[in-house]
Amino acid sequence: MTVMAERASSQLSVDMFERIAAFAERECETVRFEFIGGRIGLRKLTNGSHGEVAMWLAFHCKRARPELTLNVTGQGLKVEAYRGGRARPDAVLAPTGYFTAQGDWADPGGVLMVVETTSCDPDTHKRDRVEKPQAYGEAGIPVYLLIDRDELSAAVHSEPDPQVGYRDIHVVKFGGKLTLPNPVGIDIDTGQLKQYGD
Repeated sequence: MTVMAERASSQLSVDMFERIAAFAERECETVRFEFIGGRIGLRKLTNGSHGEVAMWLAFHCKRARPELTLNVTGQGLKVEAYRGGRARPDAVLAPTGYFTAQGDWADPGGVLMVVETTSCDPDTHKRDRVEKPQAYGEAGIPVYLLIDRDELSAAVHSEPDPQVGYRDIHVVKFGGKLTLPNPVGIDIDTGQLKQYGD
């Protein structure tokens, strides 16, 4: 992001951001836009391994909790305090049908978990390990799961807190047992994730 784009985005309203993102995403199908911390962020579409991680998790979630769906289509969420931000998680776990008629940017009130998988780009640390946990915690989303392909681990954030993001973080190295706390309530063996490391 250029300095000029950063300055301009700090003065944008959420409505203006949504209009810009809708237009730009129609014109350029290889990127998705987010608005977190008052700044516009760009996300490139994922590679094969990135997508396989989402499908691996979708399989385990559906098998353990058939009444839930792990949405991997890039569903946008209203995040941060007072819903002033917009994020497109890699995956969102919610009751089946929750996103019906909610549009591009859904209310996170019924979301049980958001998932991000690290990418091979320079912004992954700031975006996935710093900004996203803060934004998702402020929105009150119960669980944030970070599949960290750089560190070969999964970090489970729970107990959302508007001040710090999440009060509890458990890290499991790939190959260990991943426990997604309530309201998700799923245990998963992460051995298969070893093949998707960077």
